[in-house]
Amino acid sequence: MKKVILTFSMGLLLLAAHAQQKQGRVLYERTIQMDMHIEGLVPANDGPALPQSHKDKLEVLFGNDQSLRRTMDEEMPEEFSERAGAMHATMMVGDAADVTYNNFATGQVIAQREFGAKNYIVTDSVHKLNWKLTGKTSTILNYPCQEAVAQLIGKRAVIRMENDQLKTEEVPDTSSIVAWFTLAIPVPAGPEYQGQLPGLILGININDGRTIYTATEVSEKTDVAVIKAPSKGKKVTVAEFNKERDKMIAEMQRNGGGVRVMSTRQ
Repeated sequence: MKKVILTFSMGLLLLAAHAQQKQGRVLYERTIQMDMHIEGLVPANDGPALPQSHKDKLEVLFGNDQSLRRTMDEEMPEEFSERAGAMHATMMVGDAADVTYNNFATGQVIAQREFGAKNYIVTDSVHKLNWKLTGKTSTILNYPCQEAVAQLIGKRAVIRMENDQLKTEEVPDTSSIVAWFTLAIPVPAGPEYQGQLPGLILGININDGRTIYTATEVSEKTDVAVIKAPSKGKKVTVAEFNKERDKMIAEMQRNGGGVRVMSTRQ
């Protein structure tokens, strides 16, 4: 009995020690399954196959009730192309150069988004999902985690070939989300869904593996001064950014140029 009590007490002390961490840096690996179909486009037999998945790394800095998410890769993510007649389309993983700032005290979200060689500063607020705890637990990087699930009703981009032209449209899309968070670090930061759960998110699985975030390193060291809202770019609302993006895509399609597909989280 003494051994059991001692072990339990040591566990509480370890959890209490972790719970003091209110600032830090987390590295994540993100894997995106490239489930892409272009109606009317037949890939050449001798051409390169489209990649089945894309991996990249990003970091999240948190402290002073704020967080900052940014990609780690210095180069742009891998591009791949497919040629159909005279039409040449360039597909690219979205949000490669984006920076997202969250203020947990105010619920404000400020993102720097790049599109068409232009930078935009998009101001929004946290749109909380209806999270439910499943009671399942796990351990990630020695941190005890709890599982939370939710559904996100949004939109996704669909590319179609019409009259030898690529057309992009947004269709309704419902995503199932599984997140693993730890109360040992009581900060609502993470690679996605910041400000929505009571602890640091260390893992996310969207639509049974279509997108997976996995924490690979957690550190208490971070430069808190770096955690601030981005400011370089045209200031717009989410609706204004989507309008300018759609206008630019339509113009590129009319000119027969490349089409860049960005991920849309609405």
